[in-house]
Amino acid sequence: MAIHKSSKIRIRRNARRDVINTSRLSKTRTAIRKVEEALASGSQTAAAEALKNAQPEIHRSAAKGILHKKTAARKLSRLSARVKALKK
Repeated sequence: MAIHKSSKIRIRRNARRDVINTSRLSKTRTAIRKVEEALASGSQTAAAEALKNAQPEIHRSAAKGILHKKTAARKLSRLSARVKALKK
């Protein structure tokens, strides 16, 4: 158990941040899942709209440190390529 006052404060702060980070990651995963579902349905317009909504969420996660910036870039690139391929 923590003895120092600063470590007790750190534990409380980490618990608060964990709730926020978990929520942000959940929102990001939901946005990605919606794009995946739209791609599975085969609707190009729905997939493009879902991707348009997911992009800022993924970028925000990278900016906040929830996702690594290269992971975010890779996810967006792959989703964009799949949406683009659906047009053909």
